[in-house]
Amino acid sequence: MNKKVIVIGGGIAGLSAGIYAQKCGFDVTILESHFLPGGNCTSWKRGDYLFEGGMHWLTGSNPKEQVNSMWRCTGALTDDVEISYFEPFGVYDHNGTQIRLYRDVDKTEKHFLELSPEDEKEIKKFCNNIRKVKNLSMPVTDVKGVKVTKKSRPPLSMLTSAMSAISLIKSFAKVSREEYAKKFVHEGLQELIRAMTDDKTGIAPFIFTMGSLARGDGGFPEGGSLPFAKRMADMFTGLGGKIEYETRADRVIIENNKVAGVMIKKVKSFAEASDNERIDADAVIVTADTMAINHLFDSPPKAKWLDEMRSNAKPTMVTFISLGINADLSNYPHYGIFKLKDEIKLADQTYDYLSTNNYASDPVYSPQGKTAMTIQLSGDTYDFWKKAKEDGTYEEEKQKIADAVINAIAVKMPETDGKIEVCDVATPLTYERYCANWRGSWMTEMTPEMKIKTYPAIIDGLSGVYFAGHRMMPPGGLPTAIMTARIAIQHLCRETDTLFISED
Repeated sequence: MNKKVIVIGGGIAGLSAGIYAQKCGFDVTILESHFLPGGNCTSWKRGDYLFEGGMHWLTGSNPKEQVNSMWRCTGALTDDVEISYFEPFGVYDHNGTQIRLYRDVDKTEKHFLELSPEDEKEIKKFCNNIRKVKNLSMPVTDVKGVKVTKKSRPPLSMLTSAMSAISLIKSFAKVSREEYAKKFVHEGLQELIRAMTDDKTGIAPFIFTMGSLARGDGGFPEGGSLPFAKRMADMFTGLGGKIEYETRADRVIIENNKVAGVMIKKVKSFAEASDNERIDADAVIVTADTMAINHLFDSPPKAKWLDEMRSNAKPTMVTFISLGINADLSNYPHYGIFKLKDEIKLADQTYDYLSTNNYASDPVYSPQGKTAMTIQLSGDTYDFWKKAKEDGTYEEEKQKIADAVINAIAVKMPETDGKIEVCDVATPLTYERYCANWRGSWMTEMTPEMKIKTYPAIIDGLSGVYFAGHRMMPPGGLPTAIMTARIAIQHLCRETDTLFISED
């Protein structure tokens, strides 16, 4: 009889864990409180418009990447899925002059030099740093001692890139955004640096992102988040796995330091649930946000790595504004950034720049001649929105920030003035409600002083419980979800003396 595995959470980590475990011969059930798979990897329909709420580019879209083999193993990507590589990747509008960021670093360098020959030295330094980390992709390795059908080994070239990355992080650790921006003479290049970075995360993440794009990664699978997650869910159920939607895990049952099952509730709505029901299990994979799992256990799990993770974790959250616009904005870039004429304020956050994701050229997101657009205002505004919810001003505050964004966009894109047909605002409370994320955050802020590491998937002395998800490998994101799920199932295989079925 196959061992029974329960996966808590039907996001990308949960779906990945379910698929890997099912392929290895386990009998797997995924518990998902929503009626859709995908978790944070999601989109939502409002009127004639679809708003992309999760994926903006995908690490591992390039077939040459090791991570690509995992996306294919789980059905997220197939030969039939078209990948778009928007070019240029991003455009900063400096007083009407387009400053373009190309995926081809040589092309970016040439463009910058034409724009500002006097900045030749700094431009070449900037582009050479991108080249240094160009081959730094996410390595796929195996848990020590697990039996696998095929060993995964990262290429040796990755070691050189990793050393360059460490050196680059150290060199930028004490350089503020303003210090770095002022190395350039051209005002537009200064503004580009300010728009693409902040003093909390530093300069390095921007360089790493450009490096990823330069090696041909970071494409956008057709249809975005929903079909991406659905393909994974279909593969899982096709393998014989079961997904219990609108089902909430209330408690992991531990007996004699070993997992025995899960207490669940059928969710009738986000406010109502049925009585508790027990499901027995030989193993439980917890893919819920590791920052918010104490309620799942009678005694909160304790481990040194959990304490370290929780003390280091700083939430990355957004207020997400989605607009359905009765205008064709396909002449504007897919990813555009511009400086605001008047700054926007939200709680204690101040925004001098606005970035837009423009889906005008994609018929999936809006009818012909119309445009779906999304705007993210990053920053820890959870307490502000929670207070607004409690004092009854939540909808009013959402409308205020929506109006400020709509007015700012109308200044830069006059075609949008008076043409907003749909406006939707998702706050950190929205992400908390639908995905049970800690403080409504969907990633961990990557600060210069933070160590890049993967936290263990297991807790010593607690048998049969494994952990995966975006907190387990800061800063998070889709590749972290699938990577940590793979690690968790390899631990399960090792401890049950089961052969792990590797990617082809």
